[in-house]
Amino acid sequence: MTQYKIPVIPGDGIGPEIIAEGKKVINTAGERFGFDVEWVEFPHGADHYLETGELISQDTLKELSNYPVIYLGSIGDPRVAPGILEKGILLAARFYFDQYVNLRPIKLLDGVWTPLKDKTPKDIDFTVVRENTEDFYIGIGGKAKKGVSKNLLEVERELYSAKFGLDIETDSDEIAYQIGMISKEGTRRVIKYAFDLAMKRKKHVSSVDKANVLSDIYGFWRHEFKDIASGYPEITTDFNYVDAITMWFVKNPEWFDVVVTPNMFGDIITDLGAMLQGGMGLAPGGNINPEGTSMFEPIHGSAPKYKGQNKVNPIATIWAGSLMLEQLGENDAANAIVAAIEKNILDNKIKTYDMGGTSTTSDVGSDIARIVSSM
Repeated sequence: MTQYKIPVIPGDGIGPEIIAEGKKVINTAGERFGFDVEWVEFPHGADHYLETGELISQDTLKELSNYPVIYLGSIGDPRVAPGILEKGILLAARFYFDQYVNLRPIKLLDGVWTPLKDKTPKDIDFTVVRENTEDFYIGIGGKAKKGVSKNLLEVERELYSAKFGLDIETDSDEIAYQIGMISKEGTRRVIKYAFDLAMKRKKHVSSVDKANVLSDIYGFWRHEFKDIASGYPEITTDFNYVDAITMWFVKNPEWFDVVVTPNMFGDIITDLGAMLQGGMGLAPGGNINPEGTSMFEPIHGSAPKYKGQNKVNPIATIWAGSLMLEQLGENDAANAIVAAIEKNILDNKIKTYDMGGTSTTSDVGSDIARIVSSM
């Protein structure tokens, strides 16, 4: 029997409850498909931070790097100012492990309601590959006031004057700025990942950018996309401005197979995608380094108001566990879990409040585990 050691970070709010159900289903899948998991729990989250002052240490990250995958519940707590836990734990892990792919399947399961009229599971089945370590998330930015060195507004005015012959007048006393950056290596590797994924699917890749306005950064993205595409003659492609793709997601989701996008745009369009597939409670995500340590999680937050109530939907976390097993090469078990989720939904008996039912978190997890065991 294959043995796996998998670190798990239950995290905050509802995290421990939903992770418990994900582990339950994975353990059952292991029994059914011939592998065993030893879970290695890490305490990092709000409680640990408030008790010790530690977010996640370099030593802990180094220890986690010995494992191919990490299972994460949720991060975020109202007792801690927004951004501290998210940046200090979640983003710290993504950057430390260079998890440059954020993988988000947008798949409508049979039996799930979608807000799109007349659309069915055959219409909504695509994957968004979001670049996960660059763009406007690199943390370069700040504020500036008049009189502090050379005001950035003066620099902006000079740049516009030189480029367009325009003279911009402003009397603003303070500005804020954020710098986005993408690299050739970072851009090419995530686009190549998307093309390799498309070879296993319907062989179409859609690129997202805003090259018509932000022509330096996203014109560069588009150039690299075209260069990568030239090496995949079997795959068809198209280009979409980010504002346009939000329209096409709603009007014609069946057009899409694999969508590859820079970080910021991916952050936006994947939440829209989650609603197309039935809501945040059904949306899994993976932060992937194909050659290193990857981390899998539901995309929803920690929902602290529901903490300890055993009422939230665990399906996104269970589905994220399926993605994790797929990363480990346990494809039969991964497919069985998704099939079991779909059967649980189609049976329409054991479901949480967000799907119109009265069942508990643990009821749903147990039912999906039962279905997996019978496959």
